[in-house]
Amino acid sequence: MARPPSKEPTAGELAILRVLWDAGPLELGTIRAGLGPGRGVAPSTVATMLKVMLDKGLVVREDGPKGYVWKANISLDAARSGLLDRIKEVLFEGSAHRLVAHVVERGELSDEDRAAIRKLLDAKRRKSGGPKT
Repeated sequence: MARPPSKEPTAGELAILRVLWDAGPLELGTIRAGLGPGRGVAPSTVATMLKVMLDKGLVVREDGPKGYVWKANISLDAARSGLLDRIKEVLFEGSAHRLVAHVVERGELSDEDRAAIRKLLDAKRRKSGGPKT
């Protein structure tokens, strides 16, 4: 049985979304240029990806003076949340604790990262009325 298509953006789709998030509504050629000169992506490839993204609801398009103008239909925060939820479900059995423990145990958190995380947790605790640690 075929798996249902994912609504989450692929790595290539995220690259296109980043261009749209940074620069706003754009035509195909400008999106392609925004992907960077070293990418060497054909216009037809970008057009095909935009069509798939349109079908997934990731972008919307309007008629422009020289063709379609494309706009992100999902925010960066929504994309992050969706992808993180998927990673949590698929790789960490739905456990936020396991996901965070994995990041902590890898030992890649800097002192600044740990301080920022503590600050976020303390602010969340104060907001919810919980005890300080």
